[in-house]
Amino acid sequence: MFILMAVVFVLGYLAIALEHPIRINKAASAILTGAVVWAILMLGRDAVFHGDPAHAEPDGLVHHLLEHLGDIASILFFLMGAMTIVELVDVHEGFRVITDRISATKKVPLLWIISLITFFLSAALDNLTTTIVMCALLRKLIKDKHDLWMFTGMVVIAANAGGAWSPIGDVTTIMLWVKGQVTTVNIIVKLIVPSLVCLVLPLLWLGRSLKGHVERPDALVGHGHHGGGVTAGERVAVFALGVGALLFVPVFKAFTHLPPFMGVMLGLGVLWVYTEIIHMRHGVDQRGHLMVVAVIRRIDLPSVLFFLGILVAVAGLQVAGHLTLLAQTLDRTLGDVYLINSAIGVLSAIVDNVPLVAAAQGMYPMSQYPSDHIFWELLAFCAGTGGSMLIIGSAAGVAAMGIMHIDFIWYLKRMAFPAALGYVGGILCFWLLWG
Repeated sequence: MFILMAVVFVLGYLAIALEHPIRINKAASAILTGAVVWAILMLGRDAVFHGDPAHAEPDGLVHHLLEHLGDIASILFFLMGAMTIVELVDVHEGFRVITDRISATKKVPLLWIISLITFFLSAALDNLTTTIVMCALLRKLIKDKHDLWMFTGMVVIAANAGGAWSPIGDVTTIMLWVKGQVTTVNIIVKLIVPSLVCLVLPLLWLGRSLKGHVERPDALVGHGHHGGGVTAGERVAVFALGVGALLFVPVFKAFTHLPPFMGVMLGLGVLWVYTEIIHMRHGVDQRGHLMVVAVIRRIDLPSVLFFLGILVAVAGLQVAGHLTLLAQTLDRTLGDVYLINSAIGVLSAIVDNVPLVAAAQGMYPMSQYPSDHIFWELLAFCAGTGGSMLIIGSAAGVAAMGIMHIDFIWYLKRMAFPAALGYVGGILCFWLLWG
């Protein structure tokens, strides 16, 4: 049963990767994989846990499932709240505040501008929120699908690189920061240069083959007539409230210690009330398409379900002990700090980086690797940036895949090598600076 769970996960992963050839939506494959993995775990619990009563009781496994579901739900609600805020700003043409000021249409300068904005914004927000915002911006800047996908792929790389050096930029860095394995100033000092290298190398590589100008989309591309009847003042106000709500999330978390999705809910609530007030006098007939009730229908629910399925499946492998076994195998066969963390980063492109980092935190006590040891710093970098090598290797990639409908195989062919180049370059840079 233990092996069967891994086989089912691999088959589900292949179905997700081959979504277009087999013509089955990736969300269906992910949901099915998550359900089957847990069904096998429950039905074969005696074989998986060798009859250990401390782990093999049905109620105990259900408790583990619900515990993981709580963490997963907080991510999903955060994702849905952030996507709603971004769509609300988008439908009011709020992103024109930025896009009207980006005059570059040559592909290479535009790629650098977008990537650098993403890199630093990701450190202030987080890589998931930043990717959602930047995807909305890209839809306003680029018409051609191939160019749009390529720029989005670079956004994923930039968001993950930017999130790695900030204590609040990536969920895995947050995990290490909260448990005291890294401190704020030290993680910034040690990782900002390797993270920049992780960004710059893919930019240089992609820039070699980029020529010409991007074509801007038509003014009214999308769902309905965006911003119809909205004044310039209302447009700026919605943009300021929307971006302010997202920037407020880490501040809200720091002061209240509540999970980030609560901060997003607060921001969405304020923006919802404001938009209802400004549109109330115009009525549903004139501005119904600008209200949250209409905008929320644009949220890509299949992508949310895909996220749910893949995270539930990984949680099943974590509970069964697959990830712990994997971490122990890496420790036994590799031994070296750099090799272990490099392998964890590569694996994080296949398996979610959160349980991998959690397994590493459980395996290596702080008596072995104290606070701000290079092991934890390198783990933050590798787990944060390694996922860029596959489109479903990070939360940022999954969000981009859902919003832009990027094909898994296309990303593998076009973006995996630049991402890997930046990943390896960042590790070498870290070694040269701090090794």
